[in-house]
Amino acid sequence: MDSLDTLRIVLRVAELGGFARAADSLELSKAAVSIAVQRLEASLGTQLFHRTTRRVQLTADGQAFYERARDLLDDMDELHGMFQRDGGALRGRLRVDMPAGMASMFVIPRLPEFLDRHPELSIEISGTDRRVDVVREGFDCVVRVGTLEDSSLVARPLGAMRLINCASPGYLRRHGVPRTIDDLRDHRLVHYASTLGQRPLGFEYPDGAGHAAMPMAGAVTVNNGAAYEAAAVAGLGIIQAPATAMQARLAAGELIEVLPDFRPPAMPVTLLYAQRRNLPRRVRVFMDWIAQVLEPHLEPLP
Repeated sequence: MDSLDTLRIVLRVAELGGFARAADSLELSKAAVSIAVQRLEASLGTQLFHRTTRRVQLTADGQAFYERARDLLDDMDELHGMFQRDGGALRGRLRVDMPAGMASMFVIPRLPEFLDRHPELSIEISGTDRRVDVVREGFDCVVRVGTLEDSSLVARPLGAMRLINCASPGYLRRHGVPRTIDDLRDHRLVHYASTLGQRPLGFEYPDGAGHAAMPMAGAVTVNNGAAYEAAAVAGLGIIQAPATAMQARLAAGELIEVLPDFRPPAMPVTLLYAQRRNLPRRVRVFMDWIAQVLEPHLEPLP
């Protein structure tokens, strides 16, 4: 049994949760499957599965091995089809990360058309506002909104997301509508921090040739976009949020834009992926598609 066959066995055991079910699906004996896994574990010097009478489950090392093995087999499938006249059908798994609001509003509604064109792909979408570790967590690419930190990742700029200031009608009735930056001294801000405990910047606004931040009071700090929007609708303070994401709330009268002359700087939107000599074609095709999907919702970078 060659190495690739062993990898396929490990993946099937993990996905089906048992040696017997994996053996049936691969048309092998249960003993052959068990021996293949045991020999691989011995060669790796680690245990890949927790085994009980009722369940077979990946260990932490097994989960890491599973992710890399699955990507390797996907790459091998693509390699076998690379010289076909049409480049071969896209196969395998894509694992991507992006803000939850972006995924639900823009990407997932368009996903059926992409999968109709590439039915042999499977896509895992992580919708989170935290900064995932692209390499360690096995992501093919991620969409980041905001200023990038220094990184060894490859960056593909997509555009910029325009931000606006808004608050609920109820909040504005209680606190008044701010007209100037000085008015904000009597107002509250819903604070956003990707990691709770960080000190929020405050209210960002244009100041001459650049931008400044005014510290503001605020009783609530959140760490994700959905909570940020909900806090504003609940009347907990002013927020500075992507204009496209707020359109439905504005149209319904649940939020009202304030201080339109003092909008914060637009946030850059970037695709990031790990440096690889030969990026899999399925990843390149997906990144081209997602850039096209997001283009109507972004402004050109300055």
